[in-house]
Amino acid sequence: MIVHLHLDEDGELAQHLTKNLNTPLDWPESEELDTGLVAKIAAAAACDVSYNQAANGHLVDLFAELPLPGTTSGREFWSSMFRAAGDAALNIDPANAGGPFIDYLIKGNEAGIASRVLSFLAELDDCDRDVVAELIGGALDVMGDAKYYGNLWLRDAETTAWHVVLASRRAHKTAEDRERFLQAWRDA
Repeated sequence: MIVHLHLDEDGELAQHLTKNLNTPLDWPESEELDTGLVAKIAAAAACDVSYNQAANGHLVDLFAELPLPGTTSGREFWSSMFRAAGDAALNIDPANAGGPFIDYLIKGNEAGIASRVLSFLAELDDCDRDVVAELIGGALDVMGDAKYYGNLWLRDAETTAWHVVLASRRAHKTAEDRERFLQAWRDA
């Protein structure tokens, strides 16, 4: 994980610790593990984990806006999706995604599900994407142009899935990777 956090004494986190929690940044004095270090660790962990969890939660929210599998409208929607997108739809079809599609997403297999979303979108040509956008937009039950709203859904799903995939790649980076990156940019 490449996270480097500087705890600025005037920053929001430092102010929260000292004013709201009444904990000086150097407490306990002369200890290796003090409030400031704990705060840095917590902030670094929260940045990485909450960002990825927020993106995953957003993917779930996007799919939750579509007709529910197993319902009449859901069966019609997913059949129409397969007709519109062909084999690409198999990447996100609830029946083909192993059943617990969303459970995998929530329980930590974020990159696998996000990769399926990206594969689905990558396999669509422009004409297929337009038809899929109109289908999704029509299912969203919003007033206005179904194709427009469907395209917003597709772009949002694509960007969110990309964030998840990228975050999962960053999780394997080290401090040496970060320093190599910084040095390369300094030397450029």
